[in-house]
Amino acid sequence: MSLKKINIRISILILMIVLAAATRMLNLGNIVGWANFTPVGAVALFGGSYFQDKWKAYLVVLLTLLLSDLAINYFKYNITGLDRSAVVVYVSFAIMVFIGTYIKKVNVVNVGLASIGAVAIHWLLTDIPSANSVLYTHNLPGYIQSLGAAIPFELKMLSGHIFFCIILFGGFELAKRKYTVLQTKRELAV
Repeated sequence: MSLKKINIRISILILMIVLAAATRMLNLGNIVGWANFTPVGAVALFGGSYFQDKWKAYLVVLLTLLLSDLAINYFKYNITGLDRSAVVVYVSFAIMVFIGTYIKKVNVVNVGLASIGAVAIHWLLTDIPSANSVLYTHNLPGYIQSLGAAIPFELKMLSGHIFFCIILFGGFELAKRKYTVLQTKRELAV
């Protein structure tokens, strides 16, 4: 694969990830019923699936999400930096990228199952009561309560994953059909 093909493919992937992450600035969380309807999981799955060098998937996805988090915190909440729970959230994002690396054949079933898995990981990790959590006790019953309370938010997150996966995966697959420069050597050989 020529350097030009690699640069165009990578540039398009990065552009799609940045544009999807930028939709977080639309502030859908303030619209009643839309909290957690975000592109973060779809971006992570998409990056994990399409970057041939997997370290680029982690770098681009996590850096893009970090920058969008910092922008949201600054412009929406007038604070700089991230809160203590960000480590767990970013671990869940990294696991989502990892799940995306296992999407070898892009189709509705594979992307749908990956989306469900990504939301489940986010749900199980981010709802562990942390040291600064005052809503739930720091034991198994508190964790179970937290999981139960988070179900509506995680369902919205799954809706966001599905919506943005359709746009990202579907858009890139359509673009690959029209522009062979976006295809990998393996895809061109078939």
